[in-house]
Amino acid sequence: MPNQNPEQLARDQIDQQLLAAGWVIQDKTKVNLSAATGIAVREYLTDVGPADYVLFVDKKPVGLIEAKRPEEGVRLTVVEEQSGEYAAAKLKHLNNDPLRFVFESTGELTRFTDYRDPKPRSRPVFTFYRPESFQKWVKEDKTLRSRFFDTPALQPEGLRDCQITAISNLEKSFRENRPKALIQMATGSGKTFTAITFIYRLLKFAKAKRILFLVDTKNLGEQAEQEFRRYEPQDDNRLFPELYSVTRLSSSFIPGDSQVYISTIQRLYSILKETELDERDEEVNPNERWTAKDPMPVVYSERTPPEFFDFIVIDECHRSIYNLWKQVLDYFDAFQIGLTATPDNRTFGYFNQNLVCDYGYRKAVEDGVLVPYNVFEIVTKITKEGAALELGEYVGTREKLTRKQFWNTLDENLEYSARQLDNDVVNTNQIRLIVRAVREQLPAMFPDRIGADGAFETPKMLVFAKSDSHADDIIQIIRDEFAEGNQFCKKITYRSEEDPKSVLQQFRTGYYPRVAVTVDMIATGTDIRPLEVLLFMRDVKSRSYYEQMKGRGTRTCSLEELRTSGTPAARFTKDHFVIIDAIGVEKSQKTDSRPLEKKPGVSLKEVLEAVAVGNTDGDLLSTLANRLIRLDKQINEREKIAFAERAQGKTIPQVVKQLLHAHDPDTLESIRLEGGSNPMPGAASRMMCIHHSSLIIHH
Repeated sequence: MPNQNPEQLARDQIDQQLLAAGWVIQDKTKVNLSAATGIAVREYLTDVGPADYVLFVDKKPVGLIEAKRPEEGVRLTVVEEQSGEYAAAKLKHLNNDPLRFVFESTGELTRFTDYRDPKPRSRPVFTFYRPESFQKWVKEDKTLRSRFFDTPALQPEGLRDCQITAISNLEKSFRENRPKALIQMATGSGKTFTAITFIYRLLKFAKAKRILFLVDTKNLGEQAEQEFRRYEPQDDNRLFPELYSVTRLSSSFIPGDSQVYISTIQRLYSILKETELDERDEEVNPNERWTAKDPMPVVYSERTPPEFFDFIVIDECHRSIYNLWKQVLDYFDAFQIGLTATPDNRTFGYFNQNLVCDYGYRKAVEDGVLVPYNVFEIVTKITKEGAALELGEYVGTREKLTRKQFWNTLDENLEYSARQLDNDVVNTNQIRLIVRAVREQLPAMFPDRIGADGAFETPKMLVFAKSDSHADDIIQIIRDEFAEGNQFCKKITYRSEEDPKSVLQQFRTGYYPRVAVTVDMIATGTDIRPLEVLLFMRDVKSRSYYEQMKGRGTRTCSLEELRTSGTPAARFTKDHFVIIDAIGVEKSQKTDSRPLEKKPGVSLKEVLEAVAVGNTDGDLLSTLANRLIRLDKQINEREKIAFAERAQGKTIPQVVKQLLHAHDPDTLESIRLEGGSNPMPGAASRMMCIHHSSLIIHH
């Protein structure tokens, strides 16, 4: 077989892709426009020369393809001028309007332009669109990108400031035709509610056809579905599902008549690959454990073509946009919106550094959207350094799966490192030492938690373990040390003997269990508002993952909700949560958020006295801000008014922001750029406000 020239190879690939997309290909000498809905005619003559392919839909010319050799792939944007001339030309035998849809393609790389868009701009696409898609588009008065300008201004009622900022900036990004946008919002500040709000506006005002809400675990998909079903728009008294159809994909079937689709990225990959999916693969973060059984590139799917979705919202996008999963997103020609509390440099890069909302944990605490946290450390020598066992000692060994235990005598000395602890080596005495320290210190951390029977009521606590086996050890020792029964402490992991969802619901709303032990299942994305203590007994490699784990405790919880969801002894609304660090993870550099409380051993009176005499140390001001945040949740309205009277009219949240911004680099830089002077005199004035306000605090 003679070697084909590069241009013919490109045309062969283009032919294959057109056929796969449902087009019938004809030569210019044998044109029969009645043969199918979509006809691609090769070398059709125009008044500026022959066009490589002219696309006809329902016998009418709608677009063209300019074919180029593979080595010209880097020049496709230069070719746009040539293809634009063909699009504006008259076709032989026809008095046609300019052709609207234009492709430039090498067969490997393809770009597409819709010349009815505002400021038409080409974009890379996976392959050619189906004739049925063009059928729908030519009947529309405006393109999707034109309809962005029909969206009315957002009404702020019922929305937090951060949500207003996110939605407004995102819609501005759409009008600028930016294909990707990133929303960073701290865990618990309402990311999903924000997403559903802008999805509703896209469906109603931009007339979007289909929107995909993409998650990376089944658990997150179920939670998202529930939030869609509960959502009531500002401008309509009906619930979201009464207005638009919501489908959570649970099989390979994708209905064509829904407007919102919820799917794990694992399921979508299997649909594009037309392979069976083991549902267990949807249960864990794919970058933690899941590995594809067939890591082949995705190929064209007739059932789910690249233009199937208009928008893809990617929840927890810091986990699900890399490696194998990126190709799923590259397949679809859709606007992509990433949601995350913990972006990293790769995340910023993927979304073209188009950060439309930057609302981190500290800002959320300042606004009262989230609660602050305190850190307590438990350090044991074994945790820090490991240990050594001497010759002749009896050591229990056990099989990991059966946990069958038998005893051996060491015939040689054994040393183990801290890293091996609870993985290769289990030291139950070390676990017991940590649990006992927690039990002894909890009453000092929560001095108001005395129940009706006079006994201390353990706050809801979540323990992060290294493995299921480690979790079992922790559970047995907690029950023993707290002198409680089975219901007091339970495991919530994917391998739990009890239904993990049922136990999770009990933990969220019931009195028991007081303590839950998990490995990964509720480390991210699970809302447990009454949770007040996180005990870390495992290290975490990923900074983003650690921030997500910490986010389980950040959510606010009213006094009524706290009491009805299992903590009846509570006297105040949830004003903070506690991290008990038994592994040294909080001291590492893998955390973005830091506790505002810098001086936990110093009384509020001493803090105020130090500020009153002019001490403006950053740690001191941060500590004072933390105490005031908690105070704001404990005092009544009359006391808040009295505070403002003594603080030059400023409320506690306003004073807190001034304290935290006094040493904030971004605030100081903005003051410098605005031509302001040294901000410290202003800070001194703020300190005086606090000094006066101390009267109400002492009272």
